[in-house]
Amino acid sequence: MEIWLNQSSSDDFVLLGIFSHSSTDLVLFSAVMMVFIVALCGNVLLIFLIFMDPQLHTPMYFFLSQLSFMDLMLVCTNVPKMAANFLSGRKSISFVGCGMQIGLFVCLVGSEGLLLGLMAYDRYVAISHPLHYPILMSQRVCLQIVGSSWVFGITDGLIQMVVVMTFPYCGLREVDHFFCEMLSLLKLACIDTSIFENVIFACCVFMLFLPFSIIVASYARILRTVLHMHSAQAVRKALATCSSHLTAVFLFYGAAMFIYLRPKRYRAPSHDKVVSVFYTVLTPMLNPLIYSLRNREVMGALRKGLDHCRIVNQH
Repeated sequence: MEIWLNQSSSDDFVLLGIFSHSSTDLVLFSAVMMVFIVALCGNVLLIFLIFMDPQLHTPMYFFLSQLSFMDLMLVCTNVPKMAANFLSGRKSISFVGCGMQIGLFVCLVGSEGLLLGLMAYDRYVAISHPLHYPILMSQRVCLQIVGSSWVFGITDGLIQMVVVMTFPYCGLREVDHFFCEMLSLLKLACIDTSIFENVIFACCVFMLFLPFSIIVASYARILRTVLHMHSAQAVRKALATCSSHLTAVFLFYGAAMFIYLRPKRYRAPSHDKVVSVFYTVLTPMLNPLIYSLRNREVMGALRKGLDHCRIVNQH
């Protein structure tokens, strides 16, 4: 850590960013900031509703509150620094700040990916074994699922942060991104990092396909259960409970696979930056909207909260 602090005073990195100061980019920057504010408010509101409404004290909503907390941390990891650099005209980030961004980003993406996978198992138990659901998804099991997601992400984030930040960096130290994205940073290393990049690629494959395999296995079993249902209403209810989760899965995994599983020859910094905006800002904004607008319980809790505020104001 002492080495990191010594380097931070003189060896800052430069974030080239995604926006210039043209009129078009000013509009795009304003749009990104609006999305950031909506993501911030939406996730805080969803966490608050789940915490306050006793009807939402179920495993699914407990997982959803953790997902919202991860999304909240994700948007706050990169966007405020990007906005500060754009508005001030300064593009630098300290060595320690860069390391923190890498660690937090990898941690949160890893944790969220695994949690989304394990949430599919929750849906499988709810639909295929409804009578045993309280036992199979007890409070202890829920805490183990959330705890394992965080431990998985934190371990991966710490390892990658420490390794990446021990490489020597030289030249202009200009990172062609709007945050300290690991693959963009490795291009500036003074030594050959190809072995480490191959290890990272293997880790990304594991981190994406482990949860994705849980999702596929869970939904295959859910589909089998749904096909054996005789009530059309039961089928509609089962599909409704899965649609929000599936939408969130496609948004998250689609963007992550596009960035980290493409062959190197097809990678372009401009494409990576645009897709990074999608899953670091847009997806965290869409998740609370997906889970609230398409969910009666959450909308009911919101209406109750608004009615309570109205009554308090009248008095």
